[in-house]
Amino acid sequence: MILTHIDENGNARMVDVSEKEATKRTAVAQGFITMTRECYEMVKDGTHKKGDVAGVARVAGIMGAKKTAELIPLCHNIPLSNAELDFEYDDEKCIIKAVCTVSCEAKTGVEMEALTGVQIALLTVYDMCKAVDRAMVMDGIRLVSKSGGKSGNWSLD
Repeated sequence: MILTHIDENGNARMVDVSEKEATKRTAVAQGFITMTRECYEMVKDGTHKKGDVAGVARVAGIMGAKKTAELIPLCHNIPLSNAELDFEYDDEKCIIKAVCTVSCEAKTGVEMEALTGVQIALLTVYDMCKAVDRAMVMDGIRLVSKSGGKSGNWSLD
């Protein structure tokens, strides 16, 4: 396997995509945050004293997706055409699932943008709720699917 972010001398480099064709690309990532029942109910019901935790985390996740190239050194700056962040609630286990879907028409993929969006959303939930539950756990952050580009479509399914 060739690691494209490393040159022949082992140095980190940004991949040159100038010769690639721009195609429509989409990526979906997900992650989870587990918390106490008290904290979970506050987030789900929108009764946290800091306000609408899910709403703020949604905006933060979208902003994170848009700023991925500023956070991860070798990522390309991609003009996103869409970024969405949604939450799903598991009442039994007190788990909130974040799902970020990102798309663009570009010469390189948006997997990192989707993954960054999920992680920033979950970190925002943690930040806003840490006074109620410092033991929250973020996990399962992963790519769910991607489409477009030379390597085509990929999915966990």
